[in-house]
Amino acid sequence: MRTQQRGWNGVLVAILALTVGLLLSACASTPEVGQAQPSGVGATTPGAPAAPPRVAEEPVRQPGAVAERPVTPAAPAAPARPAAPTAPPAASPVEDVFFDFDKSVLRDDAKASLDRNVAWLKANANARVSVEGHCDERGTNEYNLALGERRGKAVKDYLVAAGIAANRLQTISYGEERPFVLGHDESAWRWNRRGHFVIQR
Repeated sequence: MRTQQRGWNGVLVAILALTVGLLLSACASTPEVGQAQPSGVGATTPGAPAAPPRVAEEPVRQPGAVAERPVTPAAPAAPARPAAPTAPPAASPVEDVFFDFDKSVLRDDAKASLDRNVAWLKANANARVSVEGHCDERGTNEYNLALGERRGKAVKDYLVAAGIAANRLQTISYGEERPFVLGHDESAWRWNRRGHFVIQR
């Protein structure tokens, strides 16, 4: 009888030990409800280290450095357009005179210019001038040289008649060889049919 009781006691102890062991292993594997988990746990693999927190980076500045600011370049200024010339520039204080095509007769505007030249020559009694006869490019060289000579003579005769001494004036013809304005139409030709004054030094 005692032997049988000892057997039951051993079985009970074994069952009790097995039950306590199962309870302890179940408690260790399941967390309690409501237990907070540390940040980073749960989304990562068990045993893996948590990712470090991200920190916003700021650029490193040298001591005394000035912050750069973007510079917008100014738009280039539009180049100024030169005004269209109304007449060729004067080469001397005395005015040139202009002629009609194939003519050596002084026009009214040429006479008005010559009157102003007479006043300048009288105010500058020591000045001597050369009158150059010029033509446009039409006609032969020989014809234009002769026409330029007639134009120079017409200018000199007018000045002498106005009281300027003939020995202060000389004439020369260049014909079409020295155009004042380059071109092949009337806009250039009208400036090239002229009597041009050059002051002799």
